[in-house]
This record gives sequence, C-alpha cells and structure tokens, in this order.
Amino acid sequence: MTARRGGAHAAPPGYLGAEARVRSGPAPELVAAGYELELADAPLLHRGLGLADLAHVIALAEGGAISSDDARALLGALLELHDGEPEIDDPRYGDLANVRERTLEQRAGSAAGWLNAGRPRREAGRVAFRIALRERLLDLEAATLRFAAALVALAERERDTPMPDYTYLQVAQPTTVGHWVLSFAQPALRDADRLARDFAAANLSPAGAGGVNGSRFPLDRERLAGLLGFSAPIEHTRDAMWQTDPLTEAAWHAATAAMGASRFAEDLEIYGSDEFALLAIDDAFCRASALMPQKRNPYALVVIRGGAGTLLGRATGVLATQHTPSGRTDNLLYAYGEVCGAVELARRVVDLTAAVTETLRVDREACARALDASAALAADVAEVLSLECGLDYRSAYRVVGRAVADGALDASGIERAARDVLGRPVTIDAATLERALDPAQALAARVVTGGAAPAPMSAMLAGAHAAVEAATAQVARDRDAITRAEAALVAQARAQAR
Repeated sequence: MTARRGGAHAAPPGYLGAEARVRSGPAPELVAAGYELELADAPLLHRGLGLADLAHVIALAEGGAISSDDARALLGALLELHDGEPEIDDPRYGDLANVRERTLEQRAGSAAGWLNAGRPRREAGRVAFRIALRERLLDLEAATLRFAAALVALAERERDTPMPDYTYLQVAQPTTVGHWVLSFAQPALRDADRLARDFAAANLSPAGAGGVNGSRFPLDRERLAGLLGFSAPIEHTRDAMWQTDPLTEAAWHAATAAMGASRFAEDLEIYGSDEFALLAIDDAFCRASALMPQKRNPYALVVIRGGAGTLLGRATGVLATQHTPSGRTDNLLYAYGEVCGAVELARRVVDLTAAVTETLRVDREACARALDASAALAADVAEVLSLECGLDYRSAYRVVGRAVADGALDASGIERAARDVLGRPVTIDAATLERALDPAQALAARVVTGGAAPAPMSAMLAGAHAAVEAATAQVARDRDAITRAEAALVAQARAQAR
C-alpha cells in the first residue's frame, strides 16, 4: 500500500531533494499527474535544454566563475547528451532538467554541480521552450505566407471571372472570383504580421535572469542571448521568468490563422457542392464514400475545420491557465506542450489549406451562369435609377425591389413598380437599363479603392505580392540567423571541450 500521512515514499538514487527541504520521494500520484506530464515534453525541450546548458557553461567560463578543467569536463558531457536522445529511465526524478543533471553527475562528476550556478532549472526550461517555440512560429508564418501566396496567385488567375457574391448564402452583388479570393489573402497577411510579432517576442532571451533578479555569478545576459541566437535579453529578470502573455498570444494567433483558413474552407465546401458547383478541389484532397459510389467527399476541408475548432479550445485552455498569481508554475506547467502543439497543429492546418488552394479549379462557365440567373444587379439598377432619374436612393430601392418581386426587372416592369410604390411612373430608357444589367460594366464601375474593377485589383494584387515576398524573405533571414548562432554555439563548445 502506498504510504500516506506520516509515511514516506522511497526516493530514487541521487534524488535532488535528498539533501534539501524535501526528504521523501514523490508520491506515485504526483509522478503520474505531474512529473510524467513534464517528461512528455522531453522531445520538445531536449535540444533547447542542451543549447541552454552549453551557453551557460561557456558564459560561466568567460566570466571566470568556473575553471577551464571543469568547463572542459562539463561541456564534453553536455555534448554527449546534446548528440543523443533524451535518456529517461525513472520518471520519479521529475522534469528533463533533473534527469539531465543526474546523467551529468555520472559523466562529469563534481563539475556537473556548476550547471546550477546562478540559474534555477526553470531558467533552462524557459530558454528551451523559447527555442522550440520560435522555430514553430517561423514554420507557421511560412505556412501562412504560402497560403497567402496561393490565394494571390488564384486571385490573379481569376481576376476577370465574374460570379455572384453571396451574403447569408443569398445572392448579393456581382463580383469576380479574383476579388472574392483576395478577400482571404488580406487576413492571411495580417496573420503573418501577428506571427512575426509573436516570433519577435519568443526570440527574446530569459537566460541569466536567475531565480528572481539575477545572481552574484558573473553572467553576461547580452552574451548569453547572442550565444543562443536570441535578438536580445528580456530586460526585467522577474518578467523574464514569469511572463505569460506572449504564450497566450501565440496560441490565439495560431488559432486565428487556422480560423482564417477554415473560413475559406467553409466557402469552398459550399461553392463546391452539387447545388452550387462553381469550383472543385483536387482529387488528392478528397475521399470516396465507402458505400455510395457517386460521392466525392472533400475530406481535406473537414480536417481544416476540425483543426481550427480544436485550436480554439486549446487557446482558451492556455488563457485559462494564466489566471493565477505571479511567480508560480501552474500557468507554465501545461504551456510548453500546449502552446508548441497548438502552433504545430495550426501549421499543418494552414499548410493543407495552401495545398488545396494551389490546386483549386474554378468552373468559369458555371460562375457566369450563376450570375446571369440571379438578380445580383438589382442594386446597380437602383443606383442608375437614382443617378439618371433623380430619385432618392431609398425610393429607387423600393421600386426595384417591387420589380424583382414581380419578376419583371425591365423597363416596363420598373414603370409599373414605380406606379405601385410611388404613385407615379418612372421612365428609364432601354439602353441605359441594359448597361445597368451588364455584369462587365457593373464590375468595371467598381473603381473605388479595394473594388473589383481592374485598376484597384491590380493595385491590391501588387501590394499583396510585395507583402508576401518581403515577409517570406524575413522568415528566411530569421531562420538563417538562428541556425548560424546555434551551430556556432555547438562549435565553440566542442572547441572548448577538447
């Protein structure tokens, strides 16, 4: 039977608490619910912990706090761990930092004791988490830019393809496929901007912050940040250890990016249905029905929507765990895996949406037929009546609405409707009405900034192209800077370990 009040649980060999205030081993319930949860993040944090430890030892050596012999021994043991997989043989030791410390004691002897000089284990964990998160944020930003680029390319290809725009799934006004598609590129570019800011926040270093406000050991925080490829230290040491708002923002922005992809997927499923049949996604993203041979299910769209819904729940959960006093771990215990997992799931969802978009097929004839069969130009007719006949717009709106209801949107139908609604006839010549009912002329008239006419579309497409290219280049530069810094850190550690 497990020991309870007054009893003690057996401590594993070399247990950290043996010489400290904690004198018994952990309860099995704590191991199952807490330590194993922490250790589940070991694959996520392993490489970052290794880099954090290497940088810490190098900074201690450069500050003269550790002898060259101890630094050499410790760096050699750390490099062995860095080159291998996480070694976890007993979850009772707690998180990966504790497990690593036990292994280092076996390999480096007393030199391993210098690893905690001026640094609690949570500092190494914070560094490792940021290393893992910044990579995933760059991956998600790259996926979001791929999605935006695919939307821009599709919008450019279909910029002159007329179709009805829909609000509440009811025909609204004439638009083009290109203008409709480009409306999703703008949010995707805003998602990329948000993720770039999230990366900038994650790419700040907590290294050297110590338990609360630094330590007496000579640790150069700027040097530590540079060794680890961070842009700068987080200025306030306590904030460096306990800040949570960048975590919730990363989770929410991951959910937001996936939700934007899901909204596009929702439209694709509707417009690709048998009832609309305006477009089709590629076979590679469909799944056949096991029973009904005629069915071609757009399975990728289901995956996208489900992923977005899951991410909304994850983001809410991450935010809920932050509702605590400061200076405690319960708001970070679940965050490492949840936030990185959310960003990674969002990356897969957005990448899938980009691939669907890249292969999307638009049925231009079906789009034209849908527009011709609708009353999408009713508002244009009302505008022409107002401009040409001197009617206030509300009166013109009522006349055209009656004509549409009567199924007679022609010159005689408008005249009859005017008698019924206004008590007097309104005459519009046939040529003017014909121009008002011409989709091409209606689209050409939308010359306002952001409209569907050629000039504003050209301006928006050019701007979107430039934004995608600039952001993609910045992602590449950020990725390269991190890769070079991490490679230089490991190379320096190898040189000092000889």
